[in-house]
Amino acid sequence: MAVTSMDDVTESKVLLAEYDRLKEEQKTRIGFRDNLLYFTLAAVTAVVTVTVQSGQSRLLLSAPAICLILGWTYLVNDEKISTIGYYVRDRLGPRLGELASAHAPVFGWEVYHRNVAGRTTRKRLQTAVDLFTYLVLPMVCTAAFWCSPAVQPLLVLTSCAQTLALAVLGWQFLRRTER
Repeated sequence: MAVTSMDDVTESKVLLAEYDRLKEEQKTRIGFRDNLLYFTLAAVTAVVTVTVQSGQSRLLLSAPAICLILGWTYLVNDEKISTIGYYVRDRLGPRLGELASAHAPVFGWEVYHRNVAGRTTRKRLQTAVDLFTYLVLPMVCTAAFWCSPAVQPLLVLTSCAQTLALAVLGWQFLRRTER
């Protein structure tokens, strides 16, 4: 087993180790975030299936709750993924570039992929998918509940609160599109 002395630890090695850890965290968060989308679709499908089979339309109100929780989790992970990218691009890369006296940007991919043709269109399409999954689907379930014979004042109040919360979530998704 090799013993590393403190002389072997340089700022550039520490920064490269930080980069490796950040990219690993980013990769893990991307996988988790992307799976949340599939899990949400499966959960809403299950809610609709159970509702149809049982004839209990009030169960449809669980879809907005599911979408709020998973949608918020999706957004939090997306924010962390982006923040890691910003940090690598704006802080870590330039610092390593200074240490290496590099004339080109360090971690060029972090900048390059943001300027690829069609990125804006892809981001908008992804936002549309996110809004459909986390806002439209639960609102369809809510509207179906409102049109059902199971409408009761307390459940209507609950559904109105969920609708307001979904609007806030939708606004958060739209706000994130601008980045």
